[in-house]
Amino acid sequence: MSDEQALVQLKFEGHQIRRVMDDDTGEWWFAVVDVIEALTDSNKPRNYWYDLKRREKAKSGIELSAICRQFKLKAANNRFYSTDCANTEGVLRIIQSVPSPKAEPFKRWLAEVGAERLEEIEDPELAAERLRQIYRVKGYSDDWIERRLQSIVIRNELTDEWQARGVEAGREVAILTAEIAKETFGMTPGEHKKLKQLKRENLRDHMTGLELAFTILGEAATTEITRQDDAQGFGENQAAARKGGQIAGNARRELEAETGRPVVSASNYLEQPQVSQEKLPGSELDEE
Repeated sequence: MSDEQALVQLKFEGHQIRRVMDDDTGEWWFAVVDVIEALTDSNKPRNYWYDLKRREKAKSGIELSAICRQFKLKAANNRFYSTDCANTEGVLRIIQSVPSPKAEPFKRWLAEVGAERLEEIEDPELAAERLRQIYRVKGYSDDWIERRLQSIVIRNELTDEWQARGVEAGREVAILTAEIAKETFGMTPGEHKKLKQLKRENLRDHMTGLELAFTILGEAATTEITRQDDAQGFGENQAAARKGGQIAGNARRELEAETGRPVVSASNYLEQPQVSQEKLPGSELDEE
């Protein structure tokens, strides 16, 4: 197994289990077809998964797809495909629907893998280092990785403030995030993803270094203003979010006026790694 595979795959009794971390939650998600193949030794795990979902819905009315999310994962042909993934709880639920003598050994294996998360809670730097390794494997530069990790820290600090000040998780957090982004970049995250031709992919994983820098500025400024104004509830935090985004937006416009180049970029890293794009003449990343 190559160094690259070792960082994004695990082994269970000789089977490769791909996984991906949702860095907004720090949660691991496992490729369902890999779990199916490991449990059943099926040479057509995708067909097995399709039939399993159909049988389970007919039997219990449960939609197994509802406990899954799709992530772009690397396949054997070195291309990336949208793949059904489940977190630890979801995998345990799927196992219940798969008649296999390997079910109990797999549960024990999953528990051992989950112990990593407990270690990371006790030692956050361990989690950061594992995330660095994952991004390096994906072809990101060290400078970009450090900026991305900083953006995660700033983001978590802001969402913790929102939670403590009565902002509801989900819809309200999404609205406030869009407010900051719109003031910072002149577009919402949804519009930004459309510009970059992204679908389910994480927008921030496809931002240039400059886009990340202004995202950090907007969210850090929002956090400070929220504390200074002692914003409470959705309405007051929405006003603070706009102020924070305006600070980043003003800075962006000043830089654009000075350099004559836009900060917002259509670049993404779907096909070509960030490090490779950084070396291209005229790349937006040359700004850094």
